[in-house]
Amino acid sequence: MKNIEFRTARPEDLDRMCEITEQAKRQLRDLGLDQWQSGYPSREVWIEDIRQGCAYLAVEDGKLLGMFAFQSTPDPSYEVIDGRWLTDGAYASMHRVCVADGCKGRGIAGEMFAHGFALAGQAHFPSVRIDTHPGNLPMQRALGKAGFEACGRIRLVGGCEDGNLRIGFEKILRNDQ
Repeated sequence: MKNIEFRTARPEDLDRMCEITEQAKRQLRDLGLDQWQSGYPSREVWIEDIRQGCAYLAVEDGKLLGMFAFQSTPDPSYEVIDGRWLTDGAYASMHRVCVADGCKGRGIAGEMFAHGFALAGQAHFPSVRIDTHPGNLPMQRALGKAGFEACGRIRLVGGCEDGNLRIGFEKILRNDQ
């Protein structure tokens, strides 16, 4: 895993990012989940992430292994939780975490989470939040391995998945991350 590098996505990465997104959507569908089956995340979402400079790619020897969006602004979906967040106040969040088919099981998601934690730490956020479908057990296992704690249930706000139930997770960052 020492060859994995992270960089922000560029317009020329878009087609491969969309291919990996479609692979992730197919995997979720095969698990019998409705997560990401309504058109989200779309090409337009990734275009906006690229424009804002918040889409990060895990790359090894020029090959795109996975990607995620890193956000430093509050997520409206996280304002109300049936449960309790670990922290109050500012946080960073990660969204649209995808690993390419053929790369799963190599720890790529963990590397992406670690990079997100580093970005959050550099920006002096005390924690990182993320959410996933209650039935998305592979992602929940990856989140647990990365040190996230389940905090409660949230409802998505806005977009084509408005109102859909998710589990909110949070990880408190240590000073040495």
